[in-house]
Amino acid sequence: MFKDCYRHRRVLITGHTGFKGSWLAFWLQSLGAEICGIALPAEGQPNHFSLLEMSFRSEICDIRNAAALQKLVSDFQPEVIFHLAAQSLVRRSYRDPVQTFETNVLGTANLLEVCRQCESVRAIVVISSDKCYENREWVWGYRENDAVGGYDPYSASKGCAELLVSSWRRSFFHPEEYDRKHQVLLASARSGNVIGGGDWAEDRLVPDMMKAAAAGQTVDIRNPQAVRPWQHVLEPLSGYLLLGQLLLAGKPEFADAWNFGPVGQSPISVADTARALAASWPEISFRMHPQPDAPHEAGLLQIGRAHV
Repeated sequence: MFKDCYRHRRVLITGHTGFKGSWLAFWLQSLGAEICGIALPAEGQPNHFSLLEMSFRSEICDIRNAAALQKLVSDFQPEVIFHLAAQSLVRRSYRDPVQTFETNVLGTANLLEVCRQCESVRAIVVISSDKCYENREWVWGYRENDAVGGYDPYSASKGCAELLVSSWRRSFFHPEEYDRKHQVLLASARSGNVIGGGDWAEDRLVPDMMKAAAAGQTVDIRNPQAVRPWQHVLEPLSGYLLLGQLLLAGKPEFADAWNFGPVGQSPISVADTARALAASWPEISFRMHPQPDAPHEAGLLQIGRAHV
């Protein structure tokens, strides 16, 4: 699909030690890209990034550190940037809301401001989340032109990051001024819940069930009726790469916000997902254990499409 689009291109990935980031780095390396990754150390053992044993420039840097980020980006001179570095867990955001906002909002601002000073940059894809929308728990999917917001700190931080990206795009990288006043195209990608090999993160349905089964334990399903737009990790990644390809090709009409999810499919609840997993692996044992006093999490969340 991508032919030689990324071959010998200098690609910067923030958050490359995470679940989606490591898969994206692996894919881009197979496409012949020259990669530099900027992230915090990979969490936990095992972790997907370490198991892949990839060989490219990997820098440990907190994106909240603007000076360090500036130095690394200036030295590498990337042509395209995929920004995945984030605090990505809802329940963790309740425990540390300030760090969540600092990373997801200030960190994104730091990166975009660094890009303004780096003449090599041509395309920026900021990876966001379907949880960036002001979720009213309605039955149809949220479209890219629906209001952003958020109840919990994580969701709100992603809504703020989307507003920030929109501001930078209109203020400094306006698509209508492309190739006249600047040469940078900026887009955001809002993805639904992902599953797939190499995910050992905390508070995630499939990893929790896999770990419990391997240990001969029963896992509690805390929010069984919640509905999410599930997809395999490689599905949104292919969309990110396609979006980056279109931006690199100088197509300003794609410098916008985009949803990536299973549009048009029937929604699947957490309970139904757990039952499907158990049907494929009999060792899985789970019980429905709603927690009325648990921090709020969205019950119904689907994404749709405004672009036609």
